[in-house]
Amino acid sequence: MAHDAYDKELIAHKLLRWEKAVSGFRLPSWENIPDIGLYMDQVLVLLSQYLGLISPQENKDADEDGDASETKIFSAAAVNNYVRLKIMPAPVKRKYYRVHIAYLIIIFTLKQAVSINIVKEMLSNELTESDMRELYCDYAFKHHAATILFTNIVRECAKDVLNPEKTGENLVSSFVIQEALIAGFSRVLTEKLVNLKDRSKEEVLGSEVPLPE
Repeated sequence: MAHDAYDKELIAHKLLRWEKAVSGFRLPSWENIPDIGLYMDQVLVLLSQYLGLISPQENKDADEDGDASETKIFSAAAVNNYVRLKIMPAPVKRKYYRVHIAYLIIIFTLKQAVSINIVKEMLSNELTESDMRELYCDYAFKHHAATILFTNIVRECAKDVLNPEKTGENLVSSFVIQEALIAGFSRVLTEKLVNLKDRSKEEVLGSEVPLPE
């Protein structure tokens, strides 16, 4: 078997460091999101401050958010595209208020897991401020709960990697593959659930194929 390309001690250190950082992470409360009207560059800085810890480092490739020249996670091209696709309301005289920023926090965090088309199905761009406040507060609560659940799952999956006495070939590589598989199952399940939106029980159950015994 090929030698593991990962440094097990380094990965264990990074996992524990990441767990400590993420365990203390919280999305901003509704009241702490500014409602004074910010321009695009100010919004992007704010999003980096709010979500930088949990965001991928960089988008190397072009996707539906923008072109290949836009490598930053939080870009004007992405925000403009979300407005164009009617996933969020348009700015008011080029300014973004609390509602807009709350939309963007939700969009960018969901976009880490599912496609922008799925995010569009999950959100309405016509929520009142009161409805958005209720949605965002619930979302922030669930985000923190998911953080706790996920760190527990990671620690269980990585127990061999975190155990300094555990030796063997490809321990880290196997862990990385397992995490990828978990992410894949979560994405598929989310897409299947979203695809049930606005469909009748009779229609869905009538089209089911019997499962093998």
